[in-house]
Amino acid sequence: MLSNVAKSIGQRNLFGKLKPLSSQQQNGFASEATFETRAFKLHNLEEGPSTKVTLTKEDALKYYGQMYTIRRMETAAGNLYKEKVIRGFCHLYSGQEACAVGMRAAMRPEDSCITAYRCHGWTYLMGVSPVGVLAELTGRSSGCARGKGGSMHMYGKNFYGGNGIVGAQVPLGVGIGFAAKYNGTQGACIALYGDGAANQGQLFEVYNMAKLWNAPCIFVCENNGYGMGTSAERASANTNYYTRGDFVPGIWVDGMDVLAVREATRFALEHTSSGKGPILMETATYRYSGHSMSDPGTSYRSRDEIAEVRQTRDPITSLREKILTTELATVEELKEIEGKIRAEVDSATKVAKTDKEISVDELTADIYANPENLTSVRNTVPHAELQHKRLGQAVNM
Repeated sequence: MLSNVAKSIGQRNLFGKLKPLSSQQQNGFASEATFETRAFKLHNLEEGPSTKVTLTKEDALKYYGQMYTIRRMETAAGNLYKEKVIRGFCHLYSGQEACAVGMRAAMRPEDSCITAYRCHGWTYLMGVSPVGVLAELTGRSSGCARGKGGSMHMYGKNFYGGNGIVGAQVPLGVGIGFAAKYNGTQGACIALYGDGAANQGQLFEVYNMAKLWNAPCIFVCENNGYGMGTSAERASANTNYYTRGDFVPGIWVDGMDVLAVREATRFALEHTSSGKGPILMETATYRYSGHSMSDPGTSYRSRDEIAEVRQTRDPITSLREKILTTELATVEELKEIEGKIRAEVDSATKVAKTDKEISVDELTADIYANPENLTSVRNTVPHAELQHKRLGQAVNM
């Protein structure tokens, strides 16, 4: 029997597949198609995004490739962890790809993002190559933070991590949004957290501060149904996370549909960038793996539940069906994309296994933004400082 968690993100027999409303043909092939998404739920909003969405062939193939890449990277990361090439913590994003890809599709060059420790997919979308992601996971020098950050601490342009403390990235996100307003960049910050972090007191503090300042910040609760082994229903008296900002308006979106997430994010960006202040978005999604690699993910939910979501609501399979049904692309075109991505990720995996680690001399690099006058750095052993050598800043591969 399915839990309330699985039911909350929708089953095929309840909501059905998204059916195309129309498609435009060009030289015998569809150049774009229009779909009807699942309805949005609103809090303190008179109107929300349109449920009628248009998808071009170019965007369809782009979103499909991005989601497929994230899934392949996470599969590779899981295997590397099992081989003990990745050590420490590792939280996989498999199943939640439509959330990140949909939001990234709506972001503008001036916008920023900050998230928690389930950050590999976001790191890739924000400009880091699969090599930069996987090599960072294995602690190698070609990683996006030179192997110093690992799974939970990855960064890129306008991407502020990858943060390991539960919920602590959300106040930082409000600060990033406030800085954008203060500096007049016209950008907004997307601050992501999970349903498990949603009960942290600091979130409610910054809901209030962001609304007082009208900071251009989008709070995004990626509700995958479970915290660290505890279902949302057991952890929260109010599981309508999009309503929990009080005076902060909210919107609920089907987080397994990349097009619905894209439209909701466009709406949220327009709302906050027009001076109306922050907005809260809940994406109803699902994670296939455990909370982390140390969690088998089956002690608090059934294997049947996971299989049901995979079969009926998988974001990659759903987009693939839309593309083929509307003839935006052929099976051969999609297979070609998949083949190229598999080869790229396989190649990146080999680099992640074989690339060198940074030398001991580089341990003190990248601690300060301006370390010109720094000669030594405090060590873990008293009276045994490390000599500072500026060997280069962290790189984005």
